[in-house]
Amino acid sequence: MEFTIKTGAPEKLKTSCLVVGVLDGERLAPPAADLDKATGGALASILATGDLGAKAGATLLVHNIPGVAAPRLLLVSLGKADALGEKAYRDALSGAAKALASGRAEDAGVCLVDVEVPGRSPAWNIQTATRLLADATYRFQAPGVGQKEADKPPGAREVTLLTRHKVSARLETAVRRGQAVAEGMALAKDLGNLPANVCTPTYLADTARKLSKEFKLKVEVLEREDAEKLAMGSFLSVAQGAHEPPKFIVVHYKGAKGKSPPVVLVGKGITFDTGGISIKPAAEMDEMKYDMCGAASVLGTLKAVARMALPINVVGIVPATENMPGGGATRPGDVVTSMSGQTIEILNTDAEGRLVLCDALTYAERFKPACVIDIATLTGACVVALGKIPSGLLANDDALAAELVARGTESGDRVWQMPLWEEYQELLKSNFADMANIGGRYAGTITAACFLARYTKAYKWAHLDIAGTAWVSGDAKGATGRPVPLLSEFLIARSDAAAD
Repeated sequence: MEFTIKTGAPEKLKTSCLVVGVLDGERLAPPAADLDKATGGALASILATGDLGAKAGATLLVHNIPGVAAPRLLLVSLGKADALGEKAYRDALSGAAKALASGRAEDAGVCLVDVEVPGRSPAWNIQTATRLLADATYRFQAPGVGQKEADKPPGAREVTLLTRHKVSARLETAVRRGQAVAEGMALAKDLGNLPANVCTPTYLADTARKLSKEFKLKVEVLEREDAEKLAMGSFLSVAQGAHEPPKFIVVHYKGAKGKSPPVVLVGKGITFDTGGISIKPAAEMDEMKYDMCGAASVLGTLKAVARMALPINVVGIVPATENMPGGGATRPGDVVTSMSGQTIEILNTDAEGRLVLCDALTYAERFKPACVIDIATLTGACVVALGKIPSGLLANDDALAAELVARGTESGDRVWQMPLWEEYQELLKSNFADMANIGGRYAGTITAACFLARYTKAYKWAHLDIAGTAWVSGDAKGATGRPVPLLSEFLIARSDAAAD
């Protein structure tokens, strides 16, 4: 989807479909009120029928309104005026985006970016609108399946964002940022949605190399023998049962001048998780292709950052492997030595994500990072605790955690902080190693983070458990692209702060 931003009268805009907002299902929000005057009250007459629902995101398409240059007019409910906030604004945009993505209009003019959202700037409105509108056009193209011109989905591909504000460099930047984040989300979705026999560790490495060519990033791909030399015994223990070779992928984005310490993003890259010897139940095991969504979000975020050309340094680390049963697979009760020298008793081979992440977190020390954030579909316990709305957040630094909470609220890609108290470390005791890789029945999300915390003492660190937010199940099954919006907003805010 291509975007432009301009100032002008909505009734004069020559476009296939004009989108305007309505409050309470019957009151026109600016600039729709001005549009109603230009049409002699035609819009108010339409609303008086009650055909437009009052819930934010409800839509009503009408045609050929006298005085309006556009042949189609899409009315979108913003909900109740006294409840107009970030959620209602996003819901309205999502409703408009769905209607535009499925409609016959090839281009559209959107008059929603001037809605006054309490506490948010015009630039926030525009970036949010651009991201949501662009994300709604995402369609997964299955590998090996051609698409004929006649089969291509309908929908607007060119959007004009109409504003009463003077078009400034800040607003144009907001448009570019929204597009870039949507592009990063699309990459993360594609990687997550691909079947595991396509999206292997090698495929992830090749994807990183493609990004390096497109954006001139530095990419290193460590092979099994490289990991052996680095004594990554924990990472390699997960790969033992797989025929697919593991890859340890490192991507460098250098946007800052000088030797500014990087933000390091570490993404769990289990391209398929059977559970290993501690094999999972068969039901819904197909969804374990999504166990690399942490890795997908890192690569998607790097693409967004590179597209925005943010003045910040970022390192992405992806420890990628399958977790398979087999004659060479790690057994429950085995003891392995991590890159840090700490030993781990593996009580459950299905708690493998922390085993690949811990060596990646140790590897991250060499970059002397400003902070490290790991992203992982780590625990089913997080889904039980928080559901599918926020991602879980645990951190060894409260200021970093607060920063991520704020960016989550700003982007709508929210997180909820959980405790990382020292008392929970007692649950990881082992009689045969420095620690066990699971902590028992209770507080599974917290004990998983406690395990990782033992490898992050050298820097500020946060852990995002995205097991509940990385994909959806059922008829709409597919990757969500989260938490690319959160991570992108975090890096944008840090870049803007450094520039100021």
